[in-house]
Amino acid sequence: MTPQSYDVTAESAAPPAAVWALLLDPRSWPSWSPIDALETARSAGLSPDGRDGVGAVRAFRTGKVVTRERITALEPDRRFAYEGVENPQMTGYRAAVELTARPGGGTRIRWRGTYSARRGMRRLFQWYLRRFMRTMAAGLAAHAAAPERAAGSARHRDGGAGGSER
Repeated sequence: MTPQSYDVTAESAAPPAAVWALLLDPRSWPSWSPIDALETARSAGLSPDGRDGVGAVRAFRTGKVVTRERITALEPDRRFAYEGVENPQMTGYRAAVELTARPGGGTRIRWRGTYSARRGMRRLFQWYLRRFMRTMAAGLAAHAAAPERAAGSARHRDGGAGGSER
């Protein structure tokens, strides 16, 4: 299979620590993304405090499809990387979310990944996944900057605390 990729960005008014806290907590993902639910029964190594570590496997359901992803790298407030463990639509999935503090405040979110889609699904999947990931990045940016999150992000600065395509 020929590898494909996506590379999307979003800007958030929130500091990197607030964005980071949401990435670490899989229970928050359905509140800021098109993901419907975290499937805890199909996940492994989840932390009760919502701060998963390297090796944790998260199972997310979107519609009827459940995908499982393993965290492969964590650089607090800077880089969150993961790989696909189980996905019926693609193989070889690897992705990273990179956070960069913006001068004057806020965070630039860059979410990029590589994968191989099933034969006959490549064009459709490339369009769909880019659109889906733009929505993920934009939702993360907006949710992290929401006024009700601002007070909570100060408690998580220790590392747990609009989108566009490139």
